[in-house]
Amino acid sequence: MTALNVKRAGSCAYDLLALGEIMLRLDPGEGRIRTARQFRVWEGGGEYNVARGLRRCFGLRTAVATAFADNDVGRLLEDFVLQGGVSTEFIKWLPFDGVGRTVRNGLNFTERGFGVRGAVGVSDRGHSAASQLRPGDFDWGHIFGKLGVRWLHTGGIFAALSETTPQLVLECVQAARKHGTIVSYDLNYRPSLWKSIGGQQRAQEVNRQIASYVDVMIGNEEDFTACLGFQVEGADEHLLRIDVTAFKRMIKTAIQTFPNFKATATTLRAAKTATVNDWAAIAWMNGRFFESREYPDLEILDRVGGGDSFASGFIYGLMTTGDPQKAVDYGAAHGALAMTTPGDTSMATKDEVEKLMKGGGARVQR
Repeated sequence: MTALNVKRAGSCAYDLLALGEIMLRLDPGEGRIRTARQFRVWEGGGEYNVARGLRRCFGLRTAVATAFADNDVGRLLEDFVLQGGVSTEFIKWLPFDGVGRTVRNGLNFTERGFGVRGAVGVSDRGHSAASQLRPGDFDWGHIFGKLGVRWLHTGGIFAALSETTPQLVLECVQAARKHGTIVSYDLNYRPSLWKSIGGQQRAQEVNRQIASYVDVMIGNEEDFTACLGFQVEGADEHLLRIDVTAFKRMIKTAIQTFPNFKATATTLRAAKTATVNDWAAIAWMNGRFFESREYPDLEILDRVGGGDSFASGFIYGLMTTGDPQKAVDYGAAHGALAMTTPGDTSMATKDEVEKLMKGGGARVQR
């Protein structure tokens, strides 16, 4: 039996709502940002990627709460969201001043990396529309109460964008809990977002407050250390990213501090090169740990979004089966497949995920 009491699908308009920023990703392909003469454009955002994966890969009804500057770049972002099948009902449009002095849409230049050259991300998101969102911008009573949402997903990237976004996250998670909506949160620590506004100390102040309202906490050992203040004592890199025994000890401590956590999950990654990683995942639920199969020497085309695709697969497994072992298997397989295609978002199908979960290989499909 699952420790999560997820609302019935028929009682809600949406299976999942994501709260976060969506940016344009400018991808130089096999080249470098600083020498590029052309870029391929995608959309992406840590919280949104989960909603899109649940819609496109797993067929659930999802929506995103965010904001865009009302210009052609914003409309391009909207077009990407529409292509992904995610509802735009809760997108706020802010007037554009013609220059971007007060509001704009965020850009994210991202190199994929190859071999010994790691992936590189350069964000250009100052004064973005989403970073200016604040408490009172959304009618949570209408969204969670009247329409109904089974699951809310948000995270530490959005909470780090400004002084007002963590306040909005708190307002949102409190409203979700009030209406019986399950809350998941991906800590997703990004040093570049926090360094100018207080660093790890501020990250911990914000995230520990939000964590008190979270049912399903997602994050790796760096996230739990930087955002919540828990250390992985005695950790050592072996086959996977960390010593799993040490990580389990840390999770047990975190659960004692935050007894509201009904489940936690993380990916386990050892980056041998930018394009070859060992990959797996682990989750805690119902007093037990559950580990996925290992994907040693996983060949990667584009690692960005792998963790978000893990989260969407994990959430799908919990929502539809209530089985934490199946959930962590869905998450690990979906994340692995997502990293075989370009862009932040998954191009996998549910059938492909389930085939990989069963040990399916890479033979040609005819």
